[in-house]
Amino acid sequence: MGLITGLLTLPLTPVRATAWLAQQLAEEADRELFDEDRIRRELVELDLRADEEGLSQEERGRLEDDLLARLQVARRRRTAAIEGEF
Repeated sequence: MGLITGLLTLPLTPVRATAWLAQQLAEEADRELFDEDRIRRELVELDLRADEEGLSQEERGRLEDDLLARLQVARRRRTAAIEGEF
């Protein structure tokens, strides 16, 4: 990048930094949302919570379905990433 280009695009630096930060946050949130180990822990916690707090069968089933759907997506992503490496 030349001096003139650098000076002309300098006002855009905060915008680029904000966009980069938003991208990093989105990627980290996605990694956490679809982390298989985390989802498994949440399933165990759901079982414990259901026993302790007496969740209704409907609520427990809905939460469990959501977690299992996330786990399925996480496994598909992992499989796709592995196949993409070869």
